[in-house]
Amino acid sequence: MPAPIRLRELIRTIRTARTQAEEREMIQKECAAIRSSFREEDNTYRCRNVAKLLYMHMLGYPAHFGQLECLKLIASQKFTDKRIGYLGAMLLLDERQDVHLLMTNCIKNDLNHSTQYVQGLALCTLGCMGSSEMCRDLAGEVEKLLKTSNSYLRKKAALCAVHVIRKVPELMEMFLPATKNLLSEKNHGVLHTSVVLLTEMCERSPDMLTHFRKLVPQLVRILKNLIMSGYSPEHDVSGISDPFLQVRILRLLRILGKSDDDSSEAMNDILAQVATNTETSKNVGNAILYETVLTIMDIKSESGLRVLAINILGRFLLNNDKNIRYVALTSLLKTVQTDHNAVQRHRSTIVDCLKDLDVSIKRRAMELSFALVNGNNIRGMMKELLYFLDSCDPEFKADCASGVFLAAEKYAPSKRWHIDTIMRVLTTAGSYVRDDSVPNLIQLITNSVEMHAYTVQRLYKALLDDISQQPLVQVASWCIGEYGDLLVSGQCEEEEPIQVTEDEVLDVLEGLLVSNLSTPVTRGYALTAIMKLSTRFSSVNRIKKVVSIYGSSIDVELQQRAVEYNALFKKYDHMRPALLERMPIMEKTATNGPTEIVQTNGETESSALDSKHPPSITQPPNQANDLLDLLGGNDVVPVIQTTLPTKPASAGGELLDLLGDLSLSGGPTPAPAPSVPISQPPFLLDGLSSQPLFNDTAAGIPPMTAYNKNGLKIEFTFERSNPNPNISVITIHASNSTEADMTDFVFQAAVPKTFQLQLLSPSSNIVPALNQGNVTQVIRVLNPQKQQLRMRIKLTYTYKGAPVQDLAEVNNFPPQSWQ
Repeated sequence: MPAPIRLRELIRTIRTARTQAEEREMIQKECAAIRSSFREEDNTYRCRNVAKLLYMHMLGYPAHFGQLECLKLIASQKFTDKRIGYLGAMLLLDERQDVHLLMTNCIKNDLNHSTQYVQGLALCTLGCMGSSEMCRDLAGEVEKLLKTSNSYLRKKAALCAVHVIRKVPELMEMFLPATKNLLSEKNHGVLHTSVVLLTEMCERSPDMLTHFRKLVPQLVRILKNLIMSGYSPEHDVSGISDPFLQVRILRLLRILGKSDDDSSEAMNDILAQVATNTETSKNVGNAILYETVLTIMDIKSESGLRVLAINILGRFLLNNDKNIRYVALTSLLKTVQTDHNAVQRHRSTIVDCLKDLDVSIKRRAMELSFALVNGNNIRGMMKELLYFLDSCDPEFKADCASGVFLAAEKYAPSKRWHIDTIMRVLTTAGSYVRDDSVPNLIQLITNSVEMHAYTVQRLYKALLDDISQQPLVQVASWCIGEYGDLLVSGQCEEEEPIQVTEDEVLDVLEGLLVSNLSTPVTRGYALTAIMKLSTRFSSVNRIKKVVSIYGSSIDVELQQRAVEYNALFKKYDHMRPALLERMPIMEKTATNGPTEIVQTNGETESSALDSKHPPSITQPPNQANDLLDLLGGNDVVPVIQTTLPTKPASAGGELLDLLGDLSLSGGPTPAPAPSVPISQPPFLLDGLSSQPLFNDTAAGIPPMTAYNKNGLKIEFTFERSNPNPNISVITIHASNSTEADMTDFVFQAAVPKTFQLQLLSPSSNIVPALNQGNVTQVIRVLNPQKQQLRMRIKLTYTYKGAPVQDLAEVNNFPPQSWQ
């Protein structure tokens, strides 16, 4: 058989291939020749064939059929054969293949070989691909070579020991005696590998970490010698003596000094020397300084040393190398929480990085800029960040807008500044803001009573300029619906008021309803705003027409709103002013319950109106106890009013009648009040059927007077729920015949345990004098056993500055109301 071609000729031939197919053909032809040679047990050219096979493997072609040939080369006595055999084993074998276990005996023999280079080959192979079984079998030989005087073998044995410890951590103690003299070695290669071995042991075992802390002075001495030593051609890199060893020592010092006062104290001086004496003109010096900074930040270093470390990172920010600037920003971001003031000194440099062309640097600079914002620099930092938001790529806008919102909420110097900042964000990047930005801004505006006129004017101007930013349009629609009367009257004091007519405002909102840019949610906001303006503007007929048009909208949500609003105009017009009154001040809570939903969302999916129940006010405990004792005994089910209005006309009860079954858990209940499960069809479906939700009052149940004393008269009117005849709906009407208003009016009721009672919110807490108006409140009573209804009522109010409280029992309910 002719001699196979040499590796050099094979490489030259493959490189002449013009196509991938031609290269594959050459490789297949050569692989066939190599297989034939292997089958013939050709020992002469086995080394050459395996070398060619390794080259094909590096090109990505299969070479697994040469694994056993590698083992035969390892067993050879020739060094050249062993070298190719071990190289092939490292490339073609791994611990997942059982064939590698056949090498164990060969490696053990070679570790005890008389030639150091053969021993080195065996150490390299074991340290590269040795399995846990091989490591257990050969750890003794590795430990023996670690104690030898030959520096060539010691450095390879140290790296092999690192691999053994990773595979079999319990063998760590075997190498402990051998590590005693490693750091006293003069050879830098041995020192380097010894430090790597010590680092691995300290990271894996707390006991080893405690044991090796006594080596800190020795490590400090080695590092000091490296810094102070003169020029050494053997170890010099860009004018710095052995930077690789310096970096390894600094990493080991970082591990040893963490959470240990004595070790940290011992290394403070040397870290300061490294930080001040290292040349920064070359990248090698910057690498050492970066490791020094990380070490200073991780150990218990002095405050002055930490400031020095942050100043080094500040110098990195001025470097032309983008990688160094990125590393500096990332490191400053990690330290800003612990050394905020020191990082603040480099604020201007950090802000300049926002203008960098590199995307990664820009992102890190943005994150660090938000971390630096505080009450003192909020105006300046927000100016820079808003400018960045205006000009940055779309991928940054969402995170930047979110950061501006959080910073403004935390550090806003004034409510006007807060509102202006958020409006600027919505104008600039409205399509990228988080979903909760709209309800949060609505809450902020609602709570800033003195800014209502200014805000609605600003938002109206923004609507005229641009309606493409949907969150901005939604907030503007909500505000115009709430405060449209302030916009038309021109009451803005913060800036020059604009002259706007009611028709112009309605034109803008109607334009939102028909705009192709408006989302379904935005159209819902606009329609609700138009409905609210029916109580603030005089153009009621125009609003009725708009609402009736959308009663047949293809959008189901919009259609349901319009149908319910039409019902307000036709069937419940007397309640419309109360339902569409302004929102009360919202109190932000930390819970995720229904209260928060009511308070933070100006528009919710479950409600067709923006009117919500006012904030909950918990009744004092003594009132709850009084009510528990109203009827005496233990068969009483009290219901204590869970919402107490602070301003008139909430009409929560009628709102329930209008919209059907809604959850009433608007706030915490001070006493157990079982809610009545009422199964009612939604109002939209009710509008399509002829069956009313409640029987008309004139269906045979006469009204009754429940209380008439001191000028206060309480009348009950009755309705019966169609879906559930066991539920009686009682509406109280409180009137006042005296010459002074009765304020802080609270009506409470209790029934026996066989009943269940639900007391809804009153329309007001003021009963007008001289019978000029009524306070209405709805009571739902579930009477499954059809027993005679009995009720104790408690009335509390203030008359001419004096508190009045009275109790009464109502037993003369008409039989039709409970049978």
